[in-house]
Amino acid sequence: MKARSIHRGIKRAKPFLFIAPALLPIFLFIFLPLGRSIYLSFLEWNMVSPTKTWVGFGNYIELFRNQEFLNAVLNTLLYMGMLLVLILLLPYIIAYGVTQVPLKFQQFYRGALFVPHVLSLAVASVIFLWLYNPLIGSINEILTFFQLSAVNWLNDSSWALLAITIVVAWNTFGYHFIVLLAGILSVPEEVKESARVEGMKSSFGMLRRIVFPLTGPTILFVFVMTTVMGIQFAFVPVQMLTNGGPDQSTTNLVFLTYQYGFQFFRTGLGSATAVLTFLFFVVLILLQAKLLDRKVHYES
Repeated sequence: MKARSIHRGIKRAKPFLFIAPALLPIFLFIFLPLGRSIYLSFLEWNMVSPTKTWVGFGNYIELFRNQEFLNAVLNTLLYMGMLLVLILLLPYIIAYGVTQVPLKFQQFYRGALFVPHVLSLAVASVIFLWLYNPLIGSINEILTFFQLSAVNWLNDSSWALLAITIVVAWNTFGYHFIVLLAGILSVPEEVKESARVEGMKSSFGMLRRIVFPLTGPTILFVFVMTTVMGIQFAFVPVQMLTNGGPDQSTTNLVFLTYQYGFQFFRTGLGSATAVLTFLFFVVLILLQAKLLDRKVHYES
């Protein structure tokens, strides 16, 4: 009887043993640091002193009274809005346009548009550092050619956030373009042909009535990935090009967490910022799943 119980226990434990190699890294590198950050967010500590002072919700209260934090929240929202236009809406339109050109040209466009994604964000930042140069940068040279005023992209608070967003969008555009293109190409040809037989002649009508609804799952995936990963992508160009300036116009939640924790050595405040950032994106993703998933058509 005892041997049978042991055998039953081993049988029940087998599934957990199989998934343990996948769960262990998730626990070590995601849940354990998250728990540690939550714990540190209730302390006042400089990462050096052997003593840690318990302050409870003091760090959170300080953040909500801190204009720097509120400004970072606003910058994060503005950045995400611009990024969604540049690496969701724009690549979707271009991907659909690529499907309308002759097949022999499609391979060229796919390769050319994907190439920037193979570069690291650090390399992309260096490239745009030259392009944004106010004296000899190519972008200002083009503006001057068309009789437009040159822009001090990285030192003007009105343009700096857009400049950072463009760097991230240029670097990540190719991946989102390929994913969206795959979604568009997966739409069955017989469905399109049936629409043509029913009298749908224009490409715009085909896009709006047929292609867009059937690529809903792909759009939702790119939307969520842009929201979750987009703010992390901004860290490298912000650190390399503006360091959060000018006048904190490019400081976002992730960069502010880094500044509090590793530049100002306010570990508790940095951890509180990280926890609030985590909760902000959890709520945002849940809202996306609740609101957008209703409009997504899944094939059975």
